[in-house]
Amino acid sequence: MKKSLKILFISSEVAPYAKTGGLADVAGSLPQAISKNGHEVLVVMPGYKDIEAEMTYVTDFHVSLAGQRRTCIVKQIEGAACKTYTLNNYHYFFRDDIYCYSDDGARFAFFCKASLELLKAINFKPDIIHLNDWHAGPVALLLKERYQKEDDFYKGIKTVFTIHNIKYQGEFEKDMLNVLELPDELFTPEGVEFYGKFSFIKSGILYADKINAVSRTYAKEILTPEFGEDLEGVLKTREKDLYGIVNGISYDVFNPETDPHLYCNFNENSLSLKAENKKLLQKELGLPQRNVPLICVIHRLVEQKGLFMVCDTFRQMMMMDVQFVLLGLGDPFYENAFLKFMKEYPEQVSVRIEFNENLAHKIYAGSDFFLMPSTFEPCGLGQMISLRYGTIPVVRETGGLKDTIIDIDSDFGRGNGFSFKEITPTDFIKTIKRAVDTYRDKPGTWLELVKRGLKSDFSWNRSAKEYIALYEVALEGWT
Repeated sequence: MKKSLKILFISSEVAPYAKTGGLADVAGSLPQAISKNGHEVLVVMPGYKDIEAEMTYVTDFHVSLAGQRRTCIVKQIEGAACKTYTLNNYHYFFRDDIYCYSDDGARFAFFCKASLELLKAINFKPDIIHLNDWHAGPVALLLKERYQKEDDFYKGIKTVFTIHNIKYQGEFEKDMLNVLELPDELFTPEGVEFYGKFSFIKSGILYADKINAVSRTYAKEILTPEFGEDLEGVLKTREKDLYGIVNGISYDVFNPETDPHLYCNFNENSLSLKAENKKLLQKELGLPQRNVPLICVIHRLVEQKGLFMVCDTFRQMMMMDVQFVLLGLGDPFYENAFLKFMKEYPEQVSVRIEFNENLAHKIYAGSDFFLMPSTFEPCGLGQMISLRYGTIPVVRETGGLKDTIIDIDSDFGRGNGFSFKEITPTDFIKTIKRAVDTYRDKPGTWLELVKRGLKSDFSWNRSAKEYIALYEVALEGWT
């Protein structure tokens, strides 16, 4: 039996304490799943102002940035499923929002250095440090270029760097090397320099022992100019160390049999109760309680999600006698576009421009179709959540959507949704028509799809085992 590992999991967001997107969901669930497999996991995150949790003081120490000493106060979150520490500094983190400040570079430089200093302060030497997205990228750089050279305590520690979305890279001025107290000689095209800037994400890509993207397809896509966001050349140099692991979802949080948010709980043997959820959802949203296909959108309203195809074909969709529900925030252009559609089709369309976790669960459970025709999608969680509630995804074949959704008309034996390849309104609306026709004209196939979704396994346990295997590869030094 392989030994139990010690793992430090570093993330700028951890659900339910601080969340702007899917990164927080991963950081809130993956460490728990790894811990359940017999490994010791410690999670660290910044101590943001608005974290609503009981915390106890652990220790404090100084972090040196650009020759100045900054205090880091370490607190432990009480009741967390996995041991979770916050790294607190009033100057950097006592603010109303998580991101989008002019000094974000210095803020997350502090977070990176404090994460490494924490290890000695609490005498926790991990086998693996798991870094998540650009905010944590410099940890790998600091570890190899400074800490492992200057202190035997840090020798032997390996790093895994997860790219959740390569579009967000963390680019700052060259002076960031001075902030991190690293030599200017590292600022080269072969090093951390990226088009004249210091790149946090490039630091992680170059210096981590192993790298992974959040789906197998996305790991391949980011090696191409179409998806690589100008980092495909850098990634090519690390291709042998690049892996793809599909994210999971919490089957405790998203469980139609126990979910407290639902109007009534159900499973594959009580689908009449799923239908009851649909009726009650229609009532709450002010839609007629009719047995027509109910199509939902629950995600950020941004171009990446392929919403231009939805807008371009919306009237054609309405002519199919369907209902459409949207819940989300984002680009004002799309917010206004869908609000106008609701005014035009008040009997068919309900739009809620808000973040509402309770309503989201009700929509997942009460809808028939979940829509995510993304232009690119590193992993995507919505399609897995929808399947958990027997709601059938309609997606474009990219990234994690391609890895998780199999078109029923292409593979009846394994199909669990509907998909298309080309980013065109024509291909999109054809796929919607196929899905609606299956709902109306092929009740046997539809029932099989719903039950297959309810029985599918996209839990974190599967993904956790793949991450543990990746940790072991990093420690053994072979591929």
